[in-house]
Parts: sequence; structure tokens; C-alpha cells
Amino acid sequence: MDDLRIRPATPADLDAVLAFWKVAAEGTSISDDRSGVEWLVARDPDALLLAELDGELVGTVIAGFDGWRCHLYRLAVHPDQRRRGIGSALLAAAEERFAALGGRRADAMVLNRNERAHHAWHAAGYAPEPQWSRWVKHLGE
Repeated sequence: MDDLRIRPATPADLDAVLAFWKVAAEGTSISDDRSGVEWLVARDPDALLLAELDGELVGTVIAGFDGWRCHLYRLAVHPDQRRRGIGSALLAAAEERFAALGGRRADAMVLNRNERAHHAWHAAGYAPEPQWSRWVKHLGE
């Protein structure tokens, strides 16, 4: 896709990103609100990557690096744009970011029920690790 543009999000993009996730992403998290995403972009301005096609938001991925591990969240492609290489392009950009930061392994948060996503992640070379479970505690409101 020659006209696909991938770039970091800016604070001006956040309302559009939150609206996009309601259409294109599965599930929600306690931090999937304006203040949570503002904090992400303020703390790590290059972590939230956007894919645009003809100026229209068509995909996202959060490529977070904590100095030790590389974490992928919110890989989402607009339903009308799926299976066109947008997700692969976003993952390639995220992996390039991780390599430049010295990351050595990336992990992804993928809902168990999201079978379509499982196929995409497998195709990108990722695999589940059945020996691990995610343990969560919500901290305050």
C-alpha cells in the first residue's frame, strides 16, 4: 500500500483514536479513556502508532517499551480495511521501534475470544504461551 502512512499519534489525534477503537477494536480496558491515552502519549510520544490512508485513520497499535520488555496493545484495523496489509505494516513499524530501542522480545495482549486476531498474530510470527496467565488488579478510579 503505497499511500499508507504510519506515524506517532499526537494529542490532537486522541478523540479520533478513542472513537476509532469503538468501531475497530475488541474489548475495552480501564485506561481506554481520554486521560489514559493522554498519559500514554505524554509519557512515550512514539508509542501509539496510527495508520492513515488518504488522511483517514485506518489502524492503530500501541508499541510500548518499558526499558526491558516490548508490549503490543490495541492493534486494530478498521473493519472495511482489513486483509489489506495495514495490520502487518503497523506491526512492522512497532517491531522497528522496538529494535531501535534495544528490545529483544515482543508480547501482545490478545483477547481469547478474538479468533480473527489469533490468525493475524500467528501469521505475523507470534504464538501464545500457555504457561502464562495475565493477572490484573485495577488501581483506583
